[in-house]
Amino acid sequence: MIAKNLICDICEIRALFELYIMSNIKNILIASFATAAVCLTACISFGSDDSERAHKERPLVSSMTITPEVPDRVSFCNEEIDMTRYDRHEALDRELSTFTYLHASTMLLIKRANRYFPIIEPVLREEGVPDDFKYLAVIESNLDPRIQSRAKAVGMWQFLEATGRQYGLTITPTVDERCHVEKAARAACRYLKDAYEKYGDWASVAASYNGGMGRISRELARQNVDRSLDLWLVEETTRYVYRIIAIKQIFEHPYKYGFVLQTKDLYKPIACTPVEISRDIPDLADFASEQGITYADLKRFNPWLRDRKLQTNGKTFTLLIPQKEAMNYLEPNTYVHNPAWVIK
Repeated sequence: MIAKNLICDICEIRALFELYIMSNIKNILIASFATAAVCLTACISFGSDDSERAHKERPLVSSMTITPEVPDRVSFCNEEIDMTRYDRHEALDRELSTFTYLHASTMLLIKRANRYFPIIEPVLREEGVPDDFKYLAVIESNLDPRIQSRAKAVGMWQFLEATGRQYGLTITPTVDERCHVEKAARAACRYLKDAYEKYGDWASVAASYNGGMGRISRELARQNVDRSLDLWLVEETTRYVYRIIAIKQIFEHPYKYGFVLQTKDLYKPIACTPVEISRDIPDLADFASEQGITYADLKRFNPWLRDRKLQTNGKTFTLLIPQKEAMNYLEPNTYVHNPAWVIK
């Protein structure tokens, strides 16, 4: 009996040990390969003492962090910018590294762009603004049309209330067009074109979107330079243009920077039926029910609605009603706005 129990105990221990090995085999293999690589490199490149030191200092983690490559030249708004100067190289290196290793956040930006770039790009084209300014919206708001900053800048293009009104957006107790994806993009284009008339340089235009035209103009005069990239500015504005350039690099070459997405991973554009409204709507929840959707759906697809009611004040607004058959992922997404975003 004792022998039988002993055999059972041994079998149980063996089974547990095999389970442990199987559950950890991936980490074991990775660690083994990493250790082998380090040891082999040490043996080839150094003497026995160096090899022994390399073995003692072998990696203790199962993944490695590699600095992203910084290009010597980049294109922004069809203009080539030299990145070999120390300040530009290091500034772009910082932003590329940040976006590359903010894995989840950067991956979500690419997914969202599949839904919003088809709206933003035609507006930029129609308004005569370079396509690269869609990346300004990316870094301003993470492509979230409802976002609000601590300074009370609102929407995908982060307009302050006074600036939004200045560039033609309606802002009332029940309507805030700073959160309207298309209308806010058009207002941003009007600002960008005004700035370009002043500077004649799109990089300076981009810097002014963060720092303000008044500040950029003053500093260009005070520091005796012609371009914003040569200015000494507060850190946020100094980083701003490099952040746009960095996110453009990653969006154009996501696989190169470690982002592997498939077509099904991207957020699909959801087809909507436009409904023109010229009358007040006292209860948007009741209106949503009449349209066969929820109040939450109405708010998501019309983020410019500020209240539970809509007061038109004599204006006509277009509400987007999502089509039911488009509101699910029963079938995987098949729309890819930019083939560079996905692996074949």
